[in-house]
Amino acid sequence: MTLSAATKTASDEGLDELFNRVNMLLGEPGTGRGSSRETSKSDLFVPRQPRNMRETDINAVMIEKIIMRFLFQVGVDTSRRVAAQLRLPFKVLEPMFKQLRSDKHIDLAGTTSSGDSEFCITESGRDRARRYSLECTYFGSAPVSLEDYVASVAAQSIAGQIVTKEDLRRAFKGLIINEAMFNRLGPAINSGRGMFLFGEPGNGKTSIAERVTDAFGSTVWIPRAISIEGDIMRIFDPAVHEEVAAEEQNSGLLDSMDIDRRWVQIKRPTVIAGGELTMDELEITLNPTSRICESPLQVKSNCGTLVIDDFGRQKMPVDMLLNRWIVPLEKRFDYLNMPNGKKIQMPFDQLIVFSTNLEPRDLVDGAFLRRIPYKIEVPDPSETEFLNLFGIMCEKLGFQHRPDAIKYLVETHYRPTNRPFRLCQPRDLLLQVRNYCQFHSEPLELSCAAFDAAVLNYFSVME
Repeated sequence: MTLSAATKTASDEGLDELFNRVNMLLGEPGTGRGSSRETSKSDLFVPRQPRNMRETDINAVMIEKIIMRFLFQVGVDTSRRVAAQLRLPFKVLEPMFKQLRSDKHIDLAGTTSSGDSEFCITESGRDRARRYSLECTYFGSAPVSLEDYVASVAAQSIAGQIVTKEDLRRAFKGLIINEAMFNRLGPAINSGRGMFLFGEPGNGKTSIAERVTDAFGSTVWIPRAISIEGDIMRIFDPAVHEEVAAEEQNSGLLDSMDIDRRWVQIKRPTVIAGGELTMDELEITLNPTSRICESPLQVKSNCGTLVIDDFGRQKMPVDMLLNRWIVPLEKRFDYLNMPNGKKIQMPFDQLIVFSTNLEPRDLVDGAFLRRIPYKIEVPDPSETEFLNLFGIMCEKLGFQHRPDAIKYLVETHYRPTNRPFRLCQPRDLLLQVRNYCQFHSEPLELSCAAFDAAVLNYFSVME
């Protein structure tokens, strides 16, 4: 066998293994999990509930440790509430309850009116739980395996989504974006790779970047936590992930599919990091007290968008950030260091948007620019767009639209000084006009005097 043939065979085997893992999560026929219903490629990725301990793909010892730490904290609880805490079916944990009771680590404290057993932790169980807590204090949802997480990202990849012009208009509703910008943004988003948004401040670069993910109009499933060689790393972060409310889900369909509750359905994530971004946020971090690992920003943004806002003004040197990501941007995977020193491969599957007021060529070299295939300038609005935005903002802020007052603003404070239009200015100036009216106990309306005062305050140190 030639080297190229051997490489191709190894690659095919890797793909087969990945597809098998995805099928197992989906409960495809022949995998031993879920229903026998065939699932087409167009169906949603939905993780199926495990039917036994083996199907959790997690070491039973880790499950035991979480149970013992939980009972150590609460003292006494029912078996079904313990199962709910771990987000695993009771039938999966039932054999472990029996074994822990047989080993004298837990004992039967009573039975509820519904017939559910109440368990308490014994003295020997407390000793064991204390030792487990020294390793890690985690007692939340049972984690999923790293392999299952990798397979889920592949099945829900941002690169597999198609965005049309209608999708983009829906996502950018309320923003003033001209047709030329639409035609440039659409292919960049469909690439699933990365883009630079650059231009003068105040023209909506951040607003565009924040709404990009909405164009995909779909949700994804992510695990609450994953297990990596005995360590637990949180994936779901309520601070950056928006969980889909129960009423938004097709509950009948999901219930019939026996959802694995260790996973949570979220809107495709948009993670924003600004000038406060540090290198630590791009690496796995270990809480020294809880001994729980926290996933980095690029992992939390998988299957979504990662926005590096105000690029070039981070605390770290630009070269350090670029060198950190130059390979992941090319290969679509990242190597992360675990606290124990081991290196793991993780998916790097998101649309990265670098938003900056600076020229990209002044920040990065050609090698990095080549890996960001789209460089899109966000220009100043035309006068027509500027006036249209005033109309939109007047309605939102409760003003009666007065074209004559806005014409006075343009002819008095813009044209004589060739002051450039910015998309943020209608909102900002109208807010100042509102404050002016409130202070002078005047009706909320546009006037020349109010615009004069607003311009004096707004532009006093910006010229």
